[in-house]
Amino acid sequence: MTATSTLPTTAPVKAGTPGRPGLGATIRWELRKLRAQHRTKAVLLGALLGPVPIALVIHAQGRPPKDTLFGRYATTNGFALSLLILGFAAQWVLPLLIAVVAGDIFSSEDTHGTWKTVLTRSASRAQLFTAKTVTAVGFAVLTLLVLSASTIASSVLVGGHQALTGLGGQLIAPSTALKLVGASWLTTIPPTIGFACLAILLSVWSRSSAVGIAAPVVIGMVMQLVGAMGGVEALRPFLLTTPYEAWHGLLSAPRFTGPLVEGLLTTGAWAAVTLAVSFALLRRRDITGG
Repeated sequence: MTATSTLPTTAPVKAGTPGRPGLGATIRWELRKLRAQHRTKAVLLGALLGPVPIALVIHAQGRPPKDTLFGRYATTNGFALSLLILGFAAQWVLPLLIAVVAGDIFSSEDTHGTWKTVLTRSASRAQLFTAKTVTAVGFAVLTLLVLSASTIASSVLVGGHQALTGLGGQLIAPSTALKLVGASWLTTIPPTIGFACLAILLSVWSRSSAVGIAAPVVIGMVMQLVGAMGGVEALRPFLLTTPYEAWHGLLSAPRFTGPLVEGLLTTGAWAAVTLAVSFALLRRRDITGG
């Protein structure tokens, strides 16, 4: 009697059968989708050209806005003009520019009914979440950099590059002022990332582009109003809008960086919590309906 052994059979692998794309391929696909959108180009074009007429209008005013930081020097000094625009942009403009992409990048899949396709044929939920998050945050930072470079250049061309009077009354040499103004704009990167993560959460949760884009702007306005109220000093460090003011310490005498450190901790906490909740919602989502 002979013993026979049965080996498990495996299905032959067909040559050229494509597997799931890696994370890099998923990110490149999201970037291609982003470049194809007209509103993406419109946002970048607005960030590039928008500061020019704003700088011209403010510089042409007969009475400078003395009730704002650096407003009294905005018509005679390009560095002060750039900082004045920074204060305005941080309050009202940046949350909107950020949310245009971050607040739509997930909910657009709901709008077009493509979740089932991209999750069952293209990439895993973790890959897709990471790719969309990287794309949205990267676009937010790119928009900020374009806006800051355009604002500083147009403000200096319109208002000149004289010595800047700091918040402590000290005169800052033009070369130093240029570096400090650039650094002031760069300090807004952390809260910009925080707002992008908040917009992502609202996009995933609501499944609506309108909510994902509008809600971060409204929340930002509410935070600004709450932060301006008296008796909320203990609450202000935890607001996502407070780090947008951290640049004030760079223009003071002596300089202080405490708000910058607090802002990094605040925005880091906001980003971690909002992204964790966003991924939990996406991971539990039933996509069988499309």
